[in-house]
Amino acid sequence: MSTFREQLKGRYAALALVVLTCLGVLLVRLWSMQVLSGTEYAAMANDNRVREITIDAPRGRILDRDGNPLVTNRASLAVSVSPSAKDDEEMLYRLSALLDKPLEEVKLRVASTREEALRPRIVAVDVSRDVVSYLAEHESEYPGVEVQVVAVRQYPEGNLAAHVLGYTGEISEEQIALPDFESYALGDIVGKTGAERQFESVLQGDKGYRRIEVDARGRERHVIEEGEPIPGRDVVLTIDSETQKVAEQALVHALEDAHADKFTHAKAGAAVAIDIETGEILAMASMPTYDPALFIGGISEKNWKRLNAKGSEYPLTNRAVMAQYPPASTFKAFTGLAGLTHDVNGEWSQYYCPGKWIEMGEQWPKWCWQRTGHGTINFHDGVVESCDTVFYEIGYEFYKQGDEELQKLAREFGFGSLTGVDLPGEVEGRVPDAAWKAEFNADYPEYKQWLPGDTVNIAIGQGDMLVTPLQLAVAYAGIANDGTLMRPHVMQEVRDETGQAVLSYELETLATPGVSKSDLAVMQRALKDVTQSGTAADAFSGFGASVAGKTGTAQVAGKDDYAWFVATAPTDKPKYAVAVVIEEGGHGGSIAAPAAREILSSLLGLPIEHVRAQDVSR
Repeated sequence: MSTFREQLKGRYAALALVVLTCLGVLLVRLWSMQVLSGTEYAAMANDNRVREITIDAPRGRILDRDGNPLVTNRASLAVSVSPSAKDDEEMLYRLSALLDKPLEEVKLRVASTREEALRPRIVAVDVSRDVVSYLAEHESEYPGVEVQVVAVRQYPEGNLAAHVLGYTGEISEEQIALPDFESYALGDIVGKTGAERQFESVLQGDKGYRRIEVDARGRERHVIEEGEPIPGRDVVLTIDSETQKVAEQALVHALEDAHADKFTHAKAGAAVAIDIETGEILAMASMPTYDPALFIGGISEKNWKRLNAKGSEYPLTNRAVMAQYPPASTFKAFTGLAGLTHDVNGEWSQYYCPGKWIEMGEQWPKWCWQRTGHGTINFHDGVVESCDTVFYEIGYEFYKQGDEELQKLAREFGFGSLTGVDLPGEVEGRVPDAAWKAEFNADYPEYKQWLPGDTVNIAIGQGDMLVTPLQLAVAYAGIANDGTLMRPHVMQEVRDETGQAVLSYELETLATPGVSKSDLAVMQRALKDVTQSGTAADAFSGFGASVAGKTGTAQVAGKDDYAWFVATAPTDKPKYAVAVVIEEGGHGGSIAAPAAREILSSLLGLPIEHVRAQDVSR
């Protein structure tokens, strides 16, 4: 019989075997970690100890055609908060009061997960020296709060050309999903609209970096290594600052004139001026405008709602390319060219205008703007006096031919399609035809048929015809340029840090309509007489150069008439084309034409004066 001591020996042996087995496993594991996987675990440890934070690069500048800065960068004092402070309610409350920012806005910014984990969240820019001093004196009361110097956008000319320049903001989740932004990270500042968005790839520089060592709690200990960011490149625009100023002021004058003429709903408009030979956009103005500086550091919810509120007239919209209007009588130039091209009319073809036109039947009467009629009138004078009846007749003849040649010529001059201007948001307008009408009214069979009145309406730029101010300027430039339309553009060149051009715009022909030079000359003569003795004569009385142009007064359902004027000058050697539209402004000859005169004065180096013209209906 074994003794108790002998029994314990077996148990001790078993225990010793278990201990030795465990030690053996631990030793094997330790050997594996240190020898086989040592490099991997060392790297993981280093990753836990070292963090890398990106440093934003200053964006490139935007300059006008003469190198004058329109958008630059400046140093700004900004307050940032470490993301580790997101749960310090009391501190964030005191900080929001100090910065005069809503607490919820500060908390959302600090708690944002869009940026890198350790990257401080900027909660305010352009803070005052008093705030900076207070934070320095009470540093212990604001743990995780720092004052940084950051580069933000600066606008030396204020809100000049705001719609062309655009604004910047934090990249959205929708943007970051686009191929153009695959190298970006949430929290990056990018162009949102205008040139800032269009030329993002060159304006955005290359980021720098800062590698820092952190402690076990993730707090920064010291900087290990830094790489300096590389600033973005400068973009030189075709915009002429002086002409841009005149164009914006001309719209203000036009709105004031409209109000004086009792068109009190006039609150918006657009103007564009281009070089006929190159397609360079020299001025592009839209009213109402906005201040791009509102977006520095992120626009407030209050300002965003104000800019997009009903009744604001949506100042963020660039009406020169993003709004479409009936062209009204400005389109008569193209109806006339179509008639000349297809032998529907000649320069001196005779018509009779009784005021009330009933060729389509008594049940569908149409009126000339001059209700008493123009009497016997030829085609040339029909353009000069903007006689609707002349163009009713031409439109009706095109309808009877049934081949939609009028619409085809309109498309040849770029209507109904994008000009391809290097600005975002352009709309294509519309040239209606039988196929479009059938599709548009697919659910309303009774409205699908194309009728005589549809073509007749197009002939005077009404009905369902829609154009942008830029399209109209380009099309008129094509008339003056002997049938060659140049693609409009705002980029002149891109410059590197030494000021050398590394990319220049290459001129591109947009279209060459099938219209003979002789027919174009017929139209050029008629358009010249519009400003000499026709509907724009009063607006250009005493002007120091010869101008070819056309007035237009567009009828829009439920609203006052829209005022149009489009012109090219000088007529002996056309160089510039200008288009102006004033929403609910009344009549083209008295409201839009004087604004175009101001812009042309700037382009031609003539004295700039604002004139009040006689009210002419068309």
